[in-house]
Amino acid sequence: MRQVVLDTETTGLEPEQGGHRVIELGAVEIVDRKITGRHLQHYVDPEREIDDAAFDVHGLDAEFLAGKPKFREIADEFLAFVEDAEVIIHNAPFDLAFLDYELSLLERRGTSKLTDVCTVTDSLALARRKHPGQKNGLNALCRRYEVDNSRRDLHGALLDAEILADVYLRMTGGQMSLFGNDEDALTETLGAREITRLPADRPAIAVVMASAEEIAVHEAYLDTLDASTETGAVWRRAGNALRARTP
Repeated sequence: MRQVVLDTETTGLEPEQGGHRVIELGAVEIVDRKITGRHLQHYVDPEREIDDAAFDVHGLDAEFLAGKPKFREIADEFLAFVEDAEVIIHNAPFDLAFLDYELSLLERRGTSKLTDVCTVTDSLALARRKHPGQKNGLNALCRRYEVDNSRRDLHGALLDAEILADVYLRMTGGQMSLFGNDEDALTETLGAREITRLPADRPAIAVVMASAEEIAVHEAYLDTLDASTETGAVWRRAGNALRARTP
């Protein structure tokens, strides 16, 4: 599976109402859950001024961007890079609004929006489902998944795409720990409290064995899984392997 982690920097917040434009594109390729080292990065001349608030975020000014290619000049390369991939964007609606606006200005037949050439996954929405009620900005996720973001003094599209690629792979790669390494999240979940130790002389935990009828129902369910999958029911394979190791 080919995925592309994508980020943009812009002149402001609203492309349609304020006519704001993309000024940097950064994209990182992932194939079969491995970062390949292939990437795309362009600074873009927006042909307009940059809001002060936006400059404070990314530090890119009109003087630096003067002479850089226009979006229309890098559009073909960009679209070829993301074509047929799953594109992963943190807070995707924001970046999509800008990219779709840029594409609309090109008047390309069949490519009026990014989803005409690829699928899009919002990693922020994914993080909110995995960590409800917690902070899920990129910096918070870096802390939670132990991703180094020490170079992120200012936002940069390629840098943020590289960081997000690491975060995404860790976030979707299985549970790392019960609460991760986010102390704020742990406090939110458990509250500030002391650890309670159970008494050593507490009664033993009762073990209730499955009845013959329950075992039969379970085996019948595993039969349906065996019939519907190429490799068979993983629970049955695990059970057989455990019984084979048991003296």
